[in-house]
Amino acid sequence: QVRLVESGGDSVQAGGSVRLSCAVSGFTYGYYCMGWFRQAVGKEREGVASIVNYGSISYAPSVEGRFTISTDNAKNRLYLQMDSVKPEDTAMYYCAAARDPRAGLGPAYNYNYWGQGTQVTVSS
Repeated sequence: QVRLVESGGDSVQAGGSVRLSCAVSGFTYGYYCMGWFRQAVGKEREGVASIVNYGSISYAPSVEGRFTISTDNAKNRLYLQMDSVKPEDTAMYYCAAARDPRAGLGPAYNYNYWGQGTQVTVSS
């Protein structure tokens, strides 16, 4: 059974940093894609960053240069380092896993498994 559990969400001031973590279990495929999505109140879920297990990384233009996605395969964890955060980064953040390595930044239905989400709130 595949399980994704996010942690690390916080309330921070603009310009600060947050590090999200996703513990992954039960997901074993030759090639796959992991991603971070976010959904703000009243908005659609959007892809923020994705990483393929052979190394390809993609970022949404709105976070390029501020967010960094990474994995620790030994710990079965996915991370999202968020620096220079802005109020518009406020959202529920979700970890997701796709059996298709081309899943990229979405749409969301490209992904097969989801975590429950962790809230990030940025105040000005």
